Amino acid sequence: MKFAYLPLRAMLASVLLMSGFAPLPVLAQTDAVDTGLSAASIEHAQLLRDRALSGTMAWDIVEALTTEVGPRLAGTESEARARDWALRRLQTMGFANVRVEPFDIPGWTRGLEQAALLAPFAQPLAVTTLGGSVATPEEGIEAELAAFNSLNDLRAAEAGSLAGKVAYVSHAMQRSQDGSSYGFYGELRRVGASVAAEKGALAILIRSIGTDSHRFPHTGQMRYAEGVPQIPAAALSNTDADQIERVLHREVPVSVRLLLRPHSTPSAPSGNVIAEIVGREHPEEIVVIGGHLDSWDLGTGAIDDGAGVAITAAAAKMILDSGKRPRRTIRLVLWGAEEVGLLGGYQYLETHREQLAQHIIATESDFGAERIWKMSAQVSPAGQTVVDIMAQLLAPLGIAPGDMNTSGSGPDLIPMVAAGLPSFRLVQNGMDYFDLHHTHDDTLDKIDPVALDQNVAAYVVFAWLAADSTVDFRRKP
Repeated sequence: MKFAYLPLRAMLASVLLMSGFAPLPVLAQTDAVDTGLSAASIEHAQLLRDRALSGTMAWDIVEALTTEVGPRLAGTESEARARDWALRRLQTMGFANVRVEPFDIPGWTRGLEQAALLAPFAQPLAVTTLGGSVATPEEGIEAELAAFNSLNDLRAAEAGSLAGKVAYVSHAMQRSQDGSSYGFYGELRRVGASVAAEKGALAILIRSIGTDSHRFPHTGQMRYAEGVPQIPAAALSNTDADQIERVLHREVPVSVRLLLRPHSTPSAPSGNVIAEIVGREHPEEIVVIGGHLDSWDLGTGAIDDGAGVAITAAAAKMILDSGKRPRRTIRLVLWGAEEVGLLGGYQYLETHREQLAQHIIATESDFGAERIWKMSAQVSPAGQTVVDIMAQLLAPLGIAPGDMNTSGSGPDLIPMVAAGLPSFRLVQNGMDYFDLHHTHDDTLDKIDPVALDQNVAAYVVFAWLAADSTVDFRRKP
């Protein structure tokens, strides 16, 4: 949808009228709150938005990353190749201050993984090791299965009651447009091994934290609790979990075999890749956008998070090529080692803690490649006037304001948001995201280039207006 360029108030009213919004309070406050956003600045954001809808380079970026690098497990040679690829790409695109900020992480690689139902009906099982898991003995584990409906049921088991057994937990994640059920169901993957170990289990098998009905198990990071024995942990595909549960319903003893041979090292290299558009008036003030460069090793990391890398890099490139520089610096961060514990986000905060007050606002794309349908922010009242202008320009894209008291912002930003950084979020349609998440099925063919461009259009509006404004987005204590 195209709009004629009009004076500020008339242009905003036109956007509101066409998008079906009622006028927002910002229109009455524009004279009282100095946003720094002239009519020309808002028109520029509108122009960039409309250009993005006509096609961007986002598809080319994610295609190149997933084809030329492929899967990018944190701390491995593949993640290192991804950093080298990103450096070359961003330098060629013309960004300033392109660099890697390196850090070390604990290393982990997958190795051999096999599982089978031994009795009462022998058959193979589709399984994947959870990230960070220890290995089984070389000969594997053969044991009776002790089944639980939920993590809470496992927690309620008596200490020692699982001695000599493999724990299995069956609760199934539910679909939601915003992915809100992931936090609840994902706790099983993160802490289940230590809970089972406290009960005496030899190992734990869980139903994959995902919503698909394909024979693709979902991996993901887990953590061991201090002072608790470390036992092997793996996830079954949802279809294999269904099969196990059909057998369990026959009320006969069930036994399984599990062979996992991951390998861990104390230290492995990772790093955050950074590129900038330097601000014309306040280069020391920074607006952060980005996605995470690493991925799990099963698919090619297309939706998680090659898409986020591509969306934000393409948005920044559109601003760079527009011939206009915003007042503030736009910093593109391609985070390292997100999948294994947000390690790039924590390292970034540690590296830039003294400059945190100069970080104005941030957002991350890390929820796939479907169309954005909602936006939210956690900002000051003055910052909200700019967010309201963003909302008015994003409404024609089908993006509606959500809860403006919480943001979410993106996982890599959690450490900085906790330290006080204002945040903004553009929420994609995640109804099918957890069909693909952390599986062999996370591949390029799942991405729609048109939806990708809608994402770029939204991110370019956010990045330009946040960086060209003069307001303080930070809430006062």
